[in-house]
Amino acid sequence: MSATVASRPAAPKKLKGRLVIGACVVVVLAAMAWDTKVVEIGTEAELAGGFSAETYGGEHFPAIRDSVEARAVEAGELASAVLEDSSAAGQKYGVGESFGPVVPVTFTGTFGEARSGIYTVEAEGVPDEITIRVQTGPAINGTDLRDATGEISFGEFTNQIEYQNAGASINEAMKAAVLADIDTASLSGKTVSVTGVFKLINPKNWLITPVSMEVQ
Repeated sequence: MSATVASRPAAPKKLKGRLVIGACVVVVLAAMAWDTKVVEIGTEAELAGGFSAETYGGEHFPAIRDSVEARAVEAGELASAVLEDSSAAGQKYGVGESFGPVVPVTFTGTFGEARSGIYTVEAEGVPDEITIRVQTGPAINGTDLRDATGEISFGEFTNQIEYQNAGASINEAMKAAVLADIDTASLSGKTVSVTGVFKLINPKNWLITPVSMEVQ
């Protein structure tokens, strides 16, 4: 004959201990929830005082613009120097050497036809063998503005993505400061004064990213 063993209730002390532990867990979880902040993706670095693509361009573009305007070379003078010796001209007037120096230039010219927001320009004092184009958006490509002063370096950033985003942020700041009040879709045939920069890779083909533009 088999005997049936009845289960014994938990000892009062053990039950009391379990209740205390459970209460502690609830308190800890509640405290964690109270102290937790909801952070949107992409803002962690900003809250920590690090790189923020939303603010970087606005903070740095004014100094870049001032530097470019102070160093800008008249297009006619630059054209002569580039056609004579582009390497020497790049060293004299430009900044950086890794993939073509970034050269500051200023000119007044007549805007031709646009293609994807990029206008050809007949600039005063520049021979026909040199093609000048100016990008007016909506997309502003390249990192010429970021690299224009030589004072922004990769070592300031956590990785290549941040470094690229810094360039894009500066381009956006330029659009807001320079191009927002200009009807960039209707510049053909108009006389425009431009100061900007370009990478001196092909001495006969300049793609200008502006830092200032005035339609006459």
